[in-house]
Amino acid sequence: MTLPANFAFSEDQAEAHDRVAEMLRGVGVDIDAGVCAPAGDGKGQAMAVVGKAGSGKTLLLAELTKALTEAGVEIVSGDWEGKRRKDRRTLAILAPTNKAASVLRARGVPATTIHRILYTPVYAPEYEAIAEWLAGQGERPVVADLPPQALDRAHAFYQSQKSIPGALAAAGLRGSDFIAGWKRRDDALDIGFVDESSMLDEKQFEDLQEIFPTLILFGDPAQLAPVGQSGEMVFDRFAAPRRCDLHRVHRQAADNPILDLAHALGDEGLSFETFEQMLKDAAQRDDRVVLAPRVNADLMARSPVLVWRNKTRVRLITAFRTAHGAPEHELIPGEPLICDGIELPLKHRKRRIELEAKGLIKGAQVVYLGAGRKPGFSRLHVFGAEDPRLSVASIIKIEKPEEEEPFIPFAATMGAAFLHGAAVTIHKAQGSQWPEVQVFAPDIWAAARSGRIEAGLPLWKRLAYVAITRAESRLHWVTRYALARPTLALGTDDLAAAPAPLTLEAESDGI
Repeated sequence: MTLPANFAFSEDQAEAHDRVAEMLRGVGVDIDAGVCAPAGDGKGQAMAVVGKAGSGKTLLLAELTKALTEAGVEIVSGDWEGKRRKDRRTLAILAPTNKAASVLRARGVPATTIHRILYTPVYAPEYEAIAEWLAGQGERPVVADLPPQALDRAHAFYQSQKSIPGALAAAGLRGSDFIAGWKRRDDALDIGFVDESSMLDEKQFEDLQEIFPTLILFGDPAQLAPVGQSGEMVFDRFAAPRRCDLHRVHRQAADNPILDLAHALGDEGLSFETFEQMLKDAAQRDDRVVLAPRVNADLMARSPVLVWRNKTRVRLITAFRTAHGAPEHELIPGEPLICDGIELPLKHRKRRIELEAKGLIKGAQVVYLGAGRKPGFSRLHVFGAEDPRLSVASIIKIEKPEEEEPFIPFAATMGAAFLHGAAVTIHKAQGSQWPEVQVFAPDIWAAARSGRIEAGLPLWKRLAYVAITRAESRLHWVTRYALARPTLALGTDDLAAAPAPLTLEAESDGI
């Protein structure tokens, strides 16, 4: 994230920075002096930095990350950690989903997912030696069947992008070549930054506290709490000085109509009708807000319509597939999917870890590329994953209106489960962003009519806030239950392929 030369923190950002710096000094890392001492055995501690969209949380996270690395703290990713030293201090920047992590990476912050920290890869010995050399922890190795030119390519890649798997891929290797397996982390790390922490449930928070003695959460208190937590987020119980509240950054307030609308929802007296009039006024002034009479089917292929009700989601998906002429009982390349979890028994724990480590965690967004080489397998593109192409045993469920059971065009005995992704609930969209987002207003109106309250706020305002802040550059507020005919055929030409495709097809167990 590149800042202007005249950049200065706002008052509340500066206060949060100083509070975090004080906490870090207490564990031996002085970001003001640019020095760090070996970690001690002090009691674990956590702090929260919270604020609404546009308040500067990501900017503060990026600046703190930069200060820590300048002080000698090493970044730990989910790919490779290197040799342990007693004097080594580390930082991991985490997000709950691959999409959320990729949003941070696009802004220059080297983020990984929580899952990739909970589970670590085990490298084959000869490739571990390459990783150590690339990271400056060993001599250049000689590897059988890998020419010197391949090592040169790996080294050149690593100089521009600090990714061990990416460098090995540049050398012509696949993940299945250099990763021998995965294991649950059994030792603690050091400092952890967690973005989108409003999505954390209690179990995830407890897992992170076991791993990170120093944990700093960055979250938005206006978002939707995880399902099953009664509207409460893990940082809601934090009190000063363990909680820093950021307010809006004036620079953004004056230049972003989407953030203007998001922050307007904080007005207790605002009605749905008044808010929709604000949307109409904004659309007349600025083309970044669009008042749409119908859903844009072309956008649905890569950016799902955001809805509140499941029945709306299913009906929009059915309309999308019908408009594209998709056969009732099979998928066509280019259709979007959402991972709904991994359906494997406990004895296949290693396979589950492999799939999740490659991005197939619950809520991951993928595109169907075609049938795999084996019955029940699908070739997929996983958004936000460093190696986006894979082939995997799939259980794909396409729901239909007024039918309890979905039809299943592809069904391995066990594997990764998927739902269609042309429309998703606002809850599942948390942590993700798209350049353009369509929000289905009739569902927000239905939530307003229901009168439901969540954690002291009308539910419709929380839904609207989360939905519209998923838009990076343009918001489409869809006012009617109608779908415009697509102007583009579904396809996959827009998806960039990985350097080398990864195949997760078991040779003997059919998973």
